[in-house]
Amino acid sequence: MAQYGKSIQIKEKDNSRISSKTINQSILADFITGNKSPKRLKIPLKIKLIFFRQLSVILQSGVPLSQGLELLSDNMTNKNFSECIKNISNDLGSGQDLSSTLKNYPRIFDPITIGLIEAGEAGGILSKVLERIALLLEGKSKLRGQIIGALVYPVIVLVLAISVSLALLIFIVPTFEKLFDGLGAELPSLTRFMLASSRFVTSPSFFIISPIFFFLITYLFNQYYSTKNGRLIVDSLILRIPLFGDLILRSEMAGLSDTLSTLVDSGLPIVESLEKCIVSSSNQVIRNSIIKSISLVKEGQLLSYSFSTTKSIPKIFLSMLKIGEETGELSFMLNNLSNFYKREVDETVSALTKAMEPAVIFVVAAIVGTIVISLYLPMFSLLENI
Repeated sequence: MAQYGKSIQIKEKDNSRISSKTINQSILADFITGNKSPKRLKIPLKIKLIFFRQLSVILQSGVPLSQGLELLSDNMTNKNFSECIKNISNDLGSGQDLSSTLKNYPRIFDPITIGLIEAGEAGGILSKVLERIALLLEGKSKLRGQIIGALVYPVIVLVLAISVSLALLIFIVPTFEKLFDGLGAELPSLTRFMLASSRFVTSPSFFIISPIFFFLITYLFNQYYSTKNGRLIVDSLILRIPLFGDLILRSEMAGLSDTLSTLVDSGLPIVESLEKCIVSSSNQVIRNSIIKSISLVKEGQLLSYSFSTTKSIPKIFLSMLKIGEETGELSFMLNNLSNFYKREVDETVSALTKAMEPAVIFVVAAIVGTIVISLYLPMFSLLENI
């Protein structure tokens, strides 16, 4: 099948006038083979990290860019990405710049990556820029892994608590309900609630209502979160969660510092660097802070002052920025801030893990204890009457 970007020309005669229709072969190939189109193709972060690191080494070895891409394409395990690299190499052979060809794959190469490559091509330091991109992706991958690792623990706790509760309500509580019916004693409110819950989770309607309720809540949340105001409110609440909020904020500041340092150090103007940092942030509160700072920087204000007008940016970040601007070492100071916040993320993840360990025991014990107490309360009342 022919490569992306090529087309088949179909000519038709209509009353001595020839018209032409262009059919994109990439669409035909996608339809027949099931491959994704360039604009929908998405590659894991780790594969991109390896790609940029290997390409940087190849260029530093003196191998031409187009030939280096062909070598990487032949040795790439991901078939879709291998085809993508081969197409990029062919586009370079036709005279296009690397940054221009990468724009055809927006879900693989984000604006930050393309902006850095444009700066590298303009300054003749493409190999160094590719190495910086690899380091930037490595930092993002590590931060993402730390956040996921910190969030996995509470999710496991929640799943464990729900599983224990359902197991008790489905298998244990119904046996006690038969016993209570035989005794004919008046049951406490807590026991009646547990028995009613047991009857509900063992009924066929529970297995019908629960999935519908879950998908409905998920759908409504996604619809609300997709709105500008909803995303801002949810992201603001996330930053206020104890421990988790600090982790998210510090990871956002580490990513912002690292990205901004890389962009400024590569020679991009501060305003353009900030505009590209908006894409790298996943929290709307931080995004709004960056957007507001851009308008103030365009008016001639210092970057430290521009960020100080928002309440979400930590004071230590502002102080370090101010020192960097006064000494003319903004990129160096941003790099130090990135390293500082990465260490803060490590410490927060460690503290969160230690705090969650007793929480597991407490949550499970509270659930099991409540159910057990509700089952034995009627027996205590019966013994008192006897």
